[in-house]
Amino acid sequence: VQLQASGGGLVQPGGSLRLSCVGSGSILQDHVIGWFREAPGKGREGVSCIASHDDSTYYADSVKGRFAISRDNSKNAVYLQMDLLKPEDTASYYCAARSKVLIAVTPGDYDYWGQGTQVTVSS
Repeated sequence: VQLQASGGGLVQPGGSLRLSCVGSGSILQDHVIGWFREAPGKGREGVSCIASHDDSTYYADSVKGRFAISRDNSKNAVYLQMDLLKPEDTASYYCAARSKVLIAVTPGDYDYWGQGTQVTVSS
């Protein structure tokens, strides 16, 4: 099982980025997919996730109204659209897959992880 996150970069406050997570086989269609982030000196926190069976979603309070998660099964990809970015969004962002049906927001609830992609929000 492989997951690969991409799309990070340097953006000014108020700007946008779209992160992509692609996976091997049908993992993105069959699993809950979550986005997490980890800033220097802080623990890994759940940002958003999307269920496999009904596409229900979760967003952390800190990103509600600014971030949107979506799935494109034809491209075997899950996206995280990030708008109105703030300096406090600066972190390494990871996508992860969870084998169980229910969405979850704790890193320990996920079984497979991709490498991180760095997002830096700075003027």
